[in-house]
Amino acid sequence: MDPLGNVPVFLALTANERRDRRRRTALHAVAAAALLIYVFALFGTQILAYLSIGLPALQAGGGILLFLIALQMVSGDILIPDEAEGVNVAIVPLGTPLVAGPGAIATVMVFMAGERGAGLTLSNQVTVLVAIAAALAVVYLVLRYASFLESLLKDNGIHLITRVFGMLLLAIAVQLVADAVRAFVAGS
Repeated sequence: MDPLGNVPVFLALTANERRDRRRRTALHAVAAAALLIYVFALFGTQILAYLSIGLPALQAGGGILLFLIALQMVSGDILIPDEAEGVNVAIVPLGTPLVAGPGAIATVMVFMAGERGAGLTLSNQVTVLVAIAAALAVVYLVLRYASFLESLLKDNGIHLITRVFGMLLLAIAVQLVADAVRAFVAGS
């Protein structure tokens, strides 16, 4: 979900908004992301089954997309999408794909599927759902206080943190793809 990496994009997309409107945009972005992530956490396997897509395929696709996003973060080439006329930027592009992108969706579905796709116990599912809520709360707080973070960290600090998180995201992406390849090989 990359809370700090989304700060420059959030600030650019909300540059002309007042402080209260910027806070509302942060809340709406996280609410849209939460809806999407929880739908896929709870019903993602049914959606994939309907589309005849296996979890390893989603895992590999999500890993590849995460890898590309992480490369942008590490290289500093994060593209800021244009604001379309009449479109609520809180939903697109902030809520999705920036906060709840394919990588986050794939990761949540992999965690909900458990080891070897066997599914999780109810208590483990609740743990994953609470972890999602905690991650979304962090995203909300970072976006809500983005202006403060910008003044505190300055551009160099934000860029440094973005690159460090990009490296961690690269590792997660490689692991997702490696696990997907293992699952494909084991299933063959």
